[in-house]
Amino acid sequence: MTERWAVASTEAGGALLVPLERDGLPAGPVLAEPDLVESVRSRPDVARWVWRSTADIYPRLLAAGVRVERCYDIECAELLLLGHEGRLGEPRSAAAAWARLCNAPVPPDPPPRSAEPGSQSSLFEARAGTDVPFEALLQVYAEQTRRHDAAEHPGRMRLLTAAESAGMLVAAEMNRSGLPWRADVHRAVLGELLGERYAGGGEPRRLAEAADEVSAAFGRRVRPDLPADVVKAFAQAGIKVRSTRRWELEELDHPAVEPLIRYKKLYRIWTAHGWGWLQDWVREGRFRPEYQPGGTVSGRWTTNGGGALQIPKVIRQAVVADEGWRLVVADADQMEPRVLAAISRDRGLMEVAAHDGDLYKALSDRAFQGDREHAKLALLSAVYGQTSGDGLKNLAALRRRFPLAVAYVDDAAKAGEEGRLVRTWLGRTSPPAAGAGEDGEAGIPQESEGPPPAESSEEYGFTPGYASSNTRARGRFTRNFVVQGSAADWALLLLAALRQTLFAGKMRAELVFFQHDEVIVHCPADETPAVVEAIRAAGELAGRIAFGETPVRFPFTAAVVERYSDAK
Repeated sequence: MTERWAVASTEAGGALLVPLERDGLPAGPVLAEPDLVESVRSRPDVARWVWRSTADIYPRLLAAGVRVERCYDIECAELLLLGHEGRLGEPRSAAAAWARLCNAPVPPDPPPRSAEPGSQSSLFEARAGTDVPFEALLQVYAEQTRRHDAAEHPGRMRLLTAAESAGMLVAAEMNRSGLPWRADVHRAVLGELLGERYAGGGEPRRLAEAADEVSAAFGRRVRPDLPADVVKAFAQAGIKVRSTRRWELEELDHPAVEPLIRYKKLYRIWTAHGWGWLQDWVREGRFRPEYQPGGTVSGRWTTNGGGALQIPKVIRQAVVADEGWRLVVADADQMEPRVLAAISRDRGLMEVAAHDGDLYKALSDRAFQGDREHAKLALLSAVYGQTSGDGLKNLAALRRRFPLAVAYVDDAAKAGEEGRLVRTWLGRTSPPAAGAGEDGEAGIPQESEGPPPAESSEEYGFTPGYASSNTRARGRFTRNFVVQGSAADWALLLLAALRQTLFAGKMRAELVFFQHDEVIVHCPADETPAVVEAIRAAGELAGRIAFGETPVRFPFTAAVVERYSDAK
């Protein structure tokens, strides 16, 4: 099998190709061929394709029925390498990398392209200002090869780049397959929740009724969709509120609270996943969001429009498998604590994480007299940095029993406070201060509508993906980053392994959804046992590849359902 070839598309739809040596330099003459798709199709023995951007080339290949086993995405690699070198934020396009190599003025990255709802056409278009001559692209790749060799842990860094590139392939394939979506079910859910729609695009009936109830409770007209108006109305009623978040409103004794909470819930559904969203994003029974691997500092994915990673449970009723097919919905069990055990090499915590059962229960039996909640709070305090109250007391108990695990995140916090770079196990790097909104979907302003779950960093005053200029905040960010980011790296390897297993098994099953610690596979009903086993095996393999041979297990809870909402 030929190890790797570089390929670039031409304006006429052709291809420039060349085989590569291990050091990234050409191993032969550059070939010019008239058809990009046929150039790749006719070389099934290539182990890895090297190209500028997966989003530029791979959708065309998929549309023609050509699947690529592995790739190396030069622009993904540039982003990772810049971060590793402490230069995150510098332009990451191939054109920028070439300019730096030539000591020329570095062009800025083009602005993010807006997704086109219901269409894949935008995925086929190279962004203006990002392309470079093929010879320049080859030199950028060769230089990236040398930069990988110079990394703190070269093998891990190469693995991270390979995993991120594999994630780009998975993202394109999931966009191509689409998430099964029943528009008729979605409309029925909206009708039941929101009531009739009025002409002119105004608020539907039940939303308007809730707004009227809010105004009646305050004795004057109040716009419940405007937080400032609500805060002012409460102030005039003699009640001081800091925000209109649900868990804060629930503590108030006022007749406006119930209709206000009801309004906010319905308003979120109407604006984020209402009739307009359905018309824009669902075509031919499929929802095809444009996934963005590594869209956050920690490596978690985002989407370019569509809000795929924030589908409310009530709307998940519309995610229905095709006739004769099923959805295998699998969640990684207590992933981040298991990752902490693996990266810290704490013998005691690895023993706790060596079983498929409830990790917090096993931890409580070993160190907290069977009190599961205290054990859970202690472990989350270590990861998220709660340093007061019961969290501090429980953290002290955890430190006595699992000193290496707590020291690992303590060291990361100290490095962040001192302005040093902090890396995940594989080498994804957080800068001294990062300012990316981790969980908010671009283009959809939102306010959390419930108290943060126990696993949420918000419980400890930490916003994932963001580190302010405050020293202590940076430390809290990097404390979590080494765990959350390493978990994101593991998840990429999981996706790569699962993708390969499904293909090698010649299954019809398709990966159709991924977010953080959850995957959904759409498959014929008779393939579900094999898919469940493939997910389990992929999780274990990803753990070994990412962290080496440790006793830590990475189990999944899998549900085989006809509709997504039945999985939880």
